[in-house]
This record gives sequence, C-alpha cells and structure tokens, in this order.
Amino acid sequence: MKNSSFATISDFAPTRRQLLGLGLVLAGAAAINVVPGIQLLASAQAAVPPTAQKIADHFSSVKSMTGEFVQFGPKGEQTGGKFFLERPGKIRFNYDGTSNFRVISDGKSVVILNKRLKTSDLYPLSKTPLKLLLDNKIDLSGGRVKSVKEENDVTTIQLADKSVFGSSKITMMFDPKTYELRQWTITDAQGKDTTVMIFNVREGVSFAPDTFAIDYTANRELNTKSR
Repeated sequence: MKNSSFATISDFAPTRRQLLGLGLVLAGAAAINVVPGIQLLASAQAAVPPTAQKIADHFSSVKSMTGEFVQFGPKGEQTGGKFFLERPGKIRFNYDGTSNFRVISDGKSVVILNKRLKTSDLYPLSKTPLKLLLDNKIDLSGGRVKSVKEENDVTTIQLADKSVFGSSKITMMFDPKTYELRQWTITDAQGKDTTVMIFNVREGVSFAPDTFAIDYTANRELNTKSR
C-alpha cells in the first residue's frame, strides 16, 4: 500500500546535484545505493560498528531490486518515479513528469539524461560515490561510519568521507528487524537536505538486457550540438 503522502507529487524537475544525490545512496541503500557481500579491510574491521556491519551484510546479499521512490528537495519540492538496481555497478532512476529525467549507470559510466531539454551529462562511475555503493564488496572502513543510532522503530546510520562524498553527508534509515532501507537524506556542503523514500520494493528480480544501457553515440551527438 502506498503512503498517502505520496499522492501530492508535483512535476518538479530536480537539479543535477539532486539527481546525483539520489543515485548517491539508492545505490548505497539499495546500494548504499547504494545496493553487496561487504568485506572490510582487516586492519579497520574493529572500527566498524557491529550494527552497521550487519546491515551492510544484508544489503550485500541483495543482488537486484526495484521499486518506487519519492524525493523531497531542500525547499519541499517533490518528485518521484521508479528505480532499478543490479550489482555490480548498475542502477537506473526513471523520474515521473514531463521533464523525463533519467539517471543510469551501466557499470562503467553514469549518465544524467533530460530528454525534454535534450541534454546528456556523462560521468565515469569510478569518479562518483556510486562506485563505492554499487560494488560487490562495500568498504565501510576508514572512519566512513560517523554514527549509528538504534531505536525501537528505526536504525539510523550516517556516512561521510571527503574522498568519496566530498563535503556531503548521507543519513540512512533502516528497519531494525529486517534491515531493509526505508529512506535516506543527503546533506550537502551548504547544509541543505534532499530526502528520498523508497516503497513497493521487490528483491531478486530480473531485468531486460537494455535496462541499464547508455547510448554513448547519442550522448556525443547531443554534446557536440550544444557546443
């Protein structure tokens, strides 16, 4: 059953930063994004809180998943759509609305596509936080886990790492019994929050071969014309 708060989703066109923010943790959450058997470096294993490790292990066992999402911007803007995830390295977000945004990772690159405006921005997956979150093995060492808060109805984990997330922080909320991801919030360098809730999630699903395909030829043509 869908939450009643999802019924008022507007046709909000998210910014590139917010789009990347979404992918940033769905992969960790679904992943993350970001989304793998997690294996820690032996020298840092003791530094990872046990609860974070258990959640990471659970998340690692999910090789594929799909569902719906609702995104809330810093000013209360709302948009939503569907997401698809497959390890290692693959994820896709289809945003609702006339803007027709798509965020796709094919395991090598990440593209942010706006079909209405005919723009296509391409980034190496290795240069984005999605790389960490979509790997088959997620490394929580190096002090990335900043805090773990356990309550009766939710477990909250905050991650931060300048080398991976820049100045942003990611706060994820999980079901304390099933370890399933409920939502995450990305706080940027200016202290502005973008929150994503996921629902109607299904795990262990199969996808069509072209689900995570990126049209590199179209990307080159669009960017050549825009110069």
